[in-house]
Amino acid sequence: MQPSKSKLRIPNSEFSNPNSKFRNLIFDFGGVICNIDVKLTQQAFISLGLKTFDTKKSISASSGLFEKIETGVITTEQFRTELKHFISNPVTDSQIDNAWNALLLDIPASRIRLLEQVRTHYRIFLLSNSNEIHYFKFLENFQQEYRYRDFDALFEKAYFSFNIGLKKPAREIFEFVIEKSNINPAETIFIDDTLVHVEGARQVGIHGYHLKISEGEQITDLFDSNLIKNNLTFA
Repeated sequence: MQPSKSKLRIPNSEFSNPNSKFRNLIFDFGGVICNIDVKLTQQAFISLGLKTFDTKKSISASSGLFEKIETGVITTEQFRTELKHFISNPVTDSQIDNAWNALLLDIPASRIRLLEQVRTHYRIFLLSNSNEIHYFKFLENFQQEYRYRDFDALFEKAYFSFNIGLKKPAREIFEFVIEKSNINPAETIFIDDTLVHVEGARQVGIHGYHLKISEGEQITDLFDSNLIKNNLTFA
């Protein structure tokens, strides 16, 4: 598929410029590329009969359920079965999936157009803590809206925690990406809306940028005609 043209004016010589420090960009997915609202999933499960959706005090603390599905330790079927134990009303698998996916909103076209331009100057990767239920839902939306086969058709490689058995912010997941994609951490920027994930990347020498989506910041704000803006703060 040929990338759609963007309004961004990016000089063709920037990527090959020997004075350019960065060669690789790693993007988080939820909150960075795809808009999400966790409260919608919380409300959906409460309406199904889940007494509380405070994952630190209820489900996660007692069973590690979310951790397990996001690292592929349990299957989707096992996740649904276990989750039903926390819900007072009888529910179907479809109801669970719909409630679980309620947090997934849109993938703005402006972000996809940006990535299509940026990938012509940098090696770009996706690194997401996710699970199979969410994956198939946002992949379906991505395919329908943008006609890409999958995320590997846009990114050089898309890494999802449930496929590789590792999860941010553990340093091992960043080391995995570094090794598999043969990238130099010193030439790499990781962009995530969760600070602890950014700090995990910094532990292995990757330059991290904390995207402040609570303040309305978007990835489209980080780029100008000179690609990565010079006033961004990396560690």
